[in-house]
Amino acid sequence: MSELLECRDLTKKYGNVLALNNVSFTLERGRIVGLLGPNASGKTTLIKLINGLLTPTSGEVLINGEKPGVKSKLSIAYLPDTTFLSDFMNVKQLINYYGDFYSNFEKEKAYDMLKHLNIAENMKLKAMSKGTKEKVQLILTMSRKADLYCLDEPIGGVDPASRDYILNTILNNYNEEGSILISTHLISDIEQILDEVLLIQYGNLYAHKSVDEIREEHGISVDGYFREVFRC
Repeated sequence: MSELLECRDLTKKYGNVLALNNVSFTLERGRIVGLLGPNASGKTTLIKLINGLLTPTSGEVLINGEKPGVKSKLSIAYLPDTTFLSDFMNVKQLINYYGDFYSNFEKEKAYDMLKHLNIAENMKLKAMSKGTKEKVQLILTMSRKADLYCLDEPIGGVDPASRDYILNTILNNYNEEGSILISTHLISDIEQILDEVLLIQYGNLYAHKSVDEIREEHGISVDGYFREVFRC
């Protein structure tokens, strides 16, 4: 297995506020990784640094051995935790937009996911609920054949009845030669698809373990381990 992502002594400060503190880890290909931690632990900052949307105060990020840049933009498919699409575009226009912008975007895959989620291609975003908008953003993200999928709270605004289907959508549509990094608070909902977890607290990397290690060493679920560590 080759290293897909490497973070070396990654530190980020906002003025006097330390958001990340000397975080180091590597992710291999073919893994689904949970990025877990309390609010304001540094999860979104880490994801933005990986995507080149922020510049480290010190340390570095390497994707396929290279620093974030034009080449890494094609390698990473990023789903932010906020709506970023134009409300006045319909789904078909968004698919065409992504198809023009990303050479690794697969339109057929996008339309197939739309069909299974019962979302009309002529529907405008302004007419959608928050949950449906998030589904559309997820479809656009997962329709790219990327090396690394960074998903920030992908099921946070989705009703419980849709979560299993959303998780199956993620599992069945990502590039299996790549990896997925999922940040979420809904640990019990995603635990069954995870291979390993990164636990972050106050900007520090508390643990990087496989799910099997947690269950064997501690005799509890990932959700139970999280609650034990952070006293939830």
